[in-house]
Amino acid sequence: MTDHRTGPRRILIAGGSSGMGFTLARRLIRAGDHVTIVGRNPSRLRRAHDDLGASPRLTTFAADITSEGEVQALFAGGDLFDHIVCTAADFTGAYELLPALDLDAARRAIDSKIVGPILLAKHGSPRLAAGGSLTFTSGIAAYRPMARGTVVATINAALEGLVRALAVELAPIRVNAVSPGWVDTPIWQAVAGERKVEVLAGMAERLPVGRVGQPEDIADAVAFLIGNGFTTGTVLHVEGGHRLV
Repeated sequence: MTDHRTGPRRILIAGGSSGMGFTLARRLIRAGDHVTIVGRNPSRLRRAHDDLGASPRLTTFAADITSEGEVQALFAGGDLFDHIVCTAADFTGAYELLPALDLDAARRAIDSKIVGPILLAKHGSPRLAAGGSLTFTSGIAAYRPMARGTVVATINAALEGLVRALAVELAPIRVNAVSPGWVDTPIWQAVAGERKVEVLAGMAERLPVGRVGQPEDIADAVAFLIGNGFTTGTVLHVEGGHRLV
């Protein structure tokens, strides 16, 4: 890595109370970084705090990143961060065929993965230290869409455009995205329900690497993006070769 900052880094993770964000938080804390995890659900934040060993290097903050007022409050303390990462996503009700698609669910998904990152960039970038970065989460749906996934495919493709635009506008702040493939996280319960294990196993058989992803795979990729000072405007694909099949 080429992050030359001396001493512990201060890293904010929106969506850090579960899934990929939680795994990243655990990795960074173990590496000696100071981590702030942000989420909408106070009880989930408390559970994450306990599961991470109530580390003195961990802070939690309850906020909805789709609310501009709450994002402003998140950064109102004046603290500087070295990096901001967003893994938050709300796809509840968004995985539907068009005839059954609820527009409110679609708007919630758009708010969580497009509006939220825009607000984090708007209010968080002035609070980034020199050499800081923003890292967002796209996904394989932008490249391999499937039925019921129209909203998600659209959102992920739009997010990658946002990354490129922000990398130019906010330079020298670096802006990147990690694009996971199918990763075994709780979101699959909402997507596949009781068929989660069967669906993930079927994809594992198709992938060149012979397995679906784990949250640790994505944490590795994000750690690279926040640490490499010569990477910006980039989408890092961590999908087990999914784009090839």
